[in-house]
Amino acid sequence: MPAVKPGGHLIIAAFAEDGREQCSGLRVAVFMQAQFAERCELPHTEKEVHRTPAGKQQFRYFLLKCADV
Repeated sequence: MPAVKPGGHLIIAAFAEDGREQCSGLRVAVFMQAQFAERCELPHTEKEVHRTPAGKQQFRYFLLKCADV
């Protein structure tokens, strides 16, 4: 778990669930909520279509609020 103050926020971007499965030779998976569910809640998530010269890429942003423990 990254170092986040209790009550702090964390923003993470990842490929969306319908986005690419691999980038730069690395496998990509959307598992943010499961990874942080023990200490954080997910008050907001947002999807973005990023346009590149090669086409479109689907991204998802996660705003996590960490527990006040």
